[in-house]
This record gives sequence, C-alpha cells and structure tokens, in this order.
Amino acid sequence: MAMRLLVLGAGGIGGYFGGRLAAAGVDVRFLVRPRRAAQLAETGLVIKSPLGDLTLPVKTVVEAPPSVDAVLLACKAYDLEGAMTAIAPAIGPSTCIVPLLNGVRHLDHLDARFGAERVLGGLCHIGVALGPAGEIQHLNTLQRLALGARTHSQQDAAQALHGLMERGGFAPVLSQDILQEMWEKFVFLTTYAGMTTLMRAPVGAIVQAQDGEALVRQMLGECVATAAASGYIPSQDAYARMFTTLSERESTGTASMLRDLQRGGPTEHEHIIGDMLRRAHEARLDAPLLRVSLAHMQAYEATRMAHGGG
Repeated sequence: MAMRLLVLGAGGIGGYFGGRLAAAGVDVRFLVRPRRAAQLAETGLVIKSPLGDLTLPVKTVVEAPPSVDAVLLACKAYDLEGAMTAIAPAIGPSTCIVPLLNGVRHLDHLDARFGAERVLGGLCHIGVALGPAGEIQHLNTLQRLALGARTHSQQDAAQALHGLMERGGFAPVLSQDILQEMWEKFVFLTTYAGMTTLMRAPVGAIVQAQDGEALVRQMLGECVATAAASGYIPSQDAYARMFTTLSERESTGTASMLRDLQRGGPTEHEHIIGDMLRRAHEARLDAPLLRVSLAHMQAYEATRMAHGGG
C-alpha cells in the first residue's frame, strides 16, 4: 500500500520538497490555509529552480485527514504551536513526523504533544523564498534534506520514509546520527543569524571589518562550547566548513533571520539564539556575544510590537 504523506504548508521548504515528491507520483497532500488552497487550485504549485522548473496540480486540504503515514513539518518556529494543532487529527498510532525546523528546541514540544516515538530527526539546507505570485523560488542548487531515527525503534520507519523521499530526486540522506547533524546545523545557524542580524550586514562585509572575523570566531566558539556541554561537539570537518562559510570575504550571504528583520516581520530569535544562550547558561558557560545578540533581537521585537507588529 502506498504511503500517504501530509506536508504542512506549501511555502518555500514544504512546497519545494513536497512538490518534487508529488511530481514523482508520491501521494502528497498539502495542508494549507483556504487562501493558499485557492491560489494553488488556480495556478498549480510552481517551482522556479536552476535544477528545473515545475508546475503541477497538487492535492490540498484545509483540515488534516485522519491517520496519514507521515507528516513533513516545515514551518517557522514561532508557528509551531498552531502547526501541532493543525496536524493533530492526522497523527495515528503509526504516523511518523519529520520536522525540518531550525534548531533543536522543537523536538521537546513535539515529543510532549505526540510522543517521542513518533518524532524522527530531520533537517534541510536549501535557499528558497515565496515569490509575489505564490511561486517557490529556489535561489541556488542546494537541496539537501536529511532524516534519521532518534532511537533504535524508529529505524525501520526512518528507512521506509527515506525510500519514499528518494523518489523526489533530491537525494535525501538517511543519517546514522541525525541529532549530531541537527546540533551542527544549530551551531552554524546560531552564529550565522546572530552575526548577520547583529551587524545588519552580509558575511563578507562583517569579516572585512577590523574585528569582524575575530567576533565571528568568538560567537562560533560560544556555540561550539555550548554544543559540547550538551554532548554534541561538532566534528573537526564540520567546524572547518562552518568557519570557511562564515569567514568568506566575498560572501553576500545573510541568514533568513536578517531578511525577516529587514521586512519588519517576526523572527525565530528565541528558538535559535535564545535557546543556545539558555543552554549555555545551564552549562554555566560565559557567552557574552550570544547575550548581546539576543538582547538586540529582543529589542527589535519589542519595537516591532510597539508599532503594531503581529
């Protein structure tokens, strides 16, 4: 019997990976708001990508169907509570959930709501944005999705879901240590978001400042120390890749958190920077740059709300 996959939303991440799977004939349903459902009914799901454009009709629902086989959860961290409520009717005894959120804090919330046995580990590396007409714009050729079991009892489910994902053509990875990979991304992203929002500048401009590279190294060090205290010290290779990306003098790269800030929207600062700082405090680590970075983002949020931000 074919596996039934429910994708929460049809934005950048969910729309991209779900669209690739739907195009390959996988039974995918997108759980979306009525306005997005109407848009997709009119235009189809549209992906603009250097790896190949795609326009196809897709199945949408505005309420979750009962007991699907798997849920691909791709939402912003600040929408997690609403997302869990939305997918709850779809979670049956054998449903597995693959969250693609940033950071790691969401695992505790999902475990508490649905049971840890149903929640796999997952992450993605992809540059996507939703265009003005609802099209998904793939900004480069990166399309990495990794998933894996968090416990031995989840291995069969993870392997079956990986086999389903392989049909999408984006070469998903079945990780043998998904929590380690999630923590390595957490370390990188906290530094990337923390520095680009704090400096309001891309990586290349930051490292060209007099103390820019030293500050990048310091914040990265605070995050690495926190990960190590939590039992997930990044590998030497992972650290080298992180620092290479974060110190590229020609880089125009910025974290999506900075782009959210620049448009005056909500951000994931508490889920990313705040959670890393909380863990640093629990480990009794000094993390001055993380403290400044979080205070900066909290001040932004207070100002946004004072001006009617929702």
